[in-house]
Amino acid sequence: MITVSNLSLRYGKRTLFEEVNLKFTQGNCYGIIGANGSGKSTFLKILSGEVDPTTGSVSFTPGERMAVLKQNHYEFDEFPVIETVMMGHKELYSIMKEKDAIYLKEDFSDADGERAGELENLFAEMDGWNAESNAATLLSNLGIKEDLHYKLLNELDGNQKVRVLLAQALFGNPDILLLDEPTNDLDIHTISWLEDFLAGYEAIVLVVSHDRHFLDTVCTHVVDIDFGKMTIYTGNYSFWYESSQLALRQRADQNKKMEDKVKELQEFIRRFSANASKSKQATSRKKALDKINLEEIKPSSRKYPAIMFNNTGREAGDQVLQIEKLEKKLGGEVLFRDINLMVNKGDKIAVLSENSLATTAFYNILMGRDKDYKGSFKWGVTINPADMPIENAEYFAGKDENLIDWLREYSPGEKDDQFIRGFLGRMLFSGEEVLKKATVLSGGEKMRCMFSRMMLQQPNVLVFDEPTNHLDLESITALNNGMKDFRGIILFTSRDHELIETVANRVIELTPGGLIDKLMDYDEYINSDAVQKQREEMYALA
Repeated sequence: MITVSNLSLRYGKRTLFEEVNLKFTQGNCYGIIGANGSGKSTFLKILSGEVDPTTGSVSFTPGERMAVLKQNHYEFDEFPVIETVMMGHKELYSIMKEKDAIYLKEDFSDADGERAGELENLFAEMDGWNAESNAATLLSNLGIKEDLHYKLLNELDGNQKVRVLLAQALFGNPDILLLDEPTNDLDIHTISWLEDFLAGYEAIVLVVSHDRHFLDTVCTHVVDIDFGKMTIYTGNYSFWYESSQLALRQRADQNKKMEDKVKELQEFIRRFSANASKSKQATSRKKALDKINLEEIKPSSRKYPAIMFNNTGREAGDQVLQIEKLEKKLGGEVLFRDINLMVNKGDKIAVLSENSLATTAFYNILMGRDKDYKGSFKWGVTINPADMPIENAEYFAGKDENLIDWLREYSPGEKDDQFIRGFLGRMLFSGEEVLKKATVLSGGEKMRCMFSRMMLQQPNVLVFDEPTNHLDLESITALNNGMKDFRGIILFTSRDHELIETVANRVIELTPGGLIDKLMDYDEYINSDAVQKQREEMYALA
């Protein structure tokens, strides 16, 4: 158990949270959510001892071992991969090193023999003889092939390092597990393995993530940082989001009778309880939801941007986009070849590839930024596409103008300040914020400006390359809703499982062997044995 007592954290006059009292218990997974800058990652650092609170304390059940997903990707560069993983169990690793040092002594004494015997007993009790094989299994499950297990960590690329550090945190089944953005740089199959692992994990897990599908799959509870407080709610992220939105609507409806509100809330909880029976955390989550106190459900103070692409311009005709024999190489490597594709009205297409350079190259060709390719493509004469490239630095570099003037450049025709302010307001830029210089924006603010730009273009086709990068959960949710509601055509690439599953009605995959094209949703695609066989054959042609 973790007990948080009277915890406060202040930076000067700014208070992140005040007088927090919480208990985290075994067998539960807690998703830490809150607006950007609310202190989610900092709270994990307080629990791990990396940051001291202003007031209050954190206590743990004696003897429980904690593991933390490390964010420093260079800390273990000079260690072999397999050893880095075993270092996750500090006590076991310390025993291993001391034992090895004793056996290497040339003047081995009786005292050394006694100490070695003690260490051997402790080593056996901790399942030390299986430590290396257990570490290897973890690495393989996380996509690190056996030929990399004994290389130094600095010989691996960034994505591989992330997986090794995740294996380090999971190694030895710690009693308390702290994970800050664990799905970053993981592919869908590795994320699925991690979801299964955590869903069956009997320890205490606290996780910060922007991946809503991941939070929904693994979390039994949500810890919401809001109003300078931290509150534990039963259920996963979707339950928290839907219940907070329901409470917000009810608060706004002053004329609704109290008994009607109670009935609505009871029906809402009943529906989510039924859905919980299908989840990986089924039993504990359903029992907990059934016991919810209606008073626990409160509206959130979060603000959601209004990302609405509904086209008020020209409607797309029947001829949208035709691609024939498209091929792209990069440095001699074939990113994709023999891409033949007809995009139709109503299509919302998830564009996948094992190589992210392939999807980015595909969009760069379609949007005219890349002329070095083979094959051809043709947009229909009625088509007005707007795109969100994966890199947006060129849109802001050297722009010493305020946001009103920056956005005016992308507005068709002459538009007054009030009109432009309206679009910025939808993206939560209000008051003096619209006078910010475009050069000083954060990554998330730049993304919101890019959405404003796209909405102003009144497109009938949207093209997105990783549109959730730099976004908080509120913006991701708003984007998801905007894409679902859009009446035009969409081509998009994302690592957000929930976004792909709820938006796409067609999935294509660009491979060195050709195109895979399926009229199905994302979950069907990744779970289809026939598709997986076809994928293996296509990538084998690389």
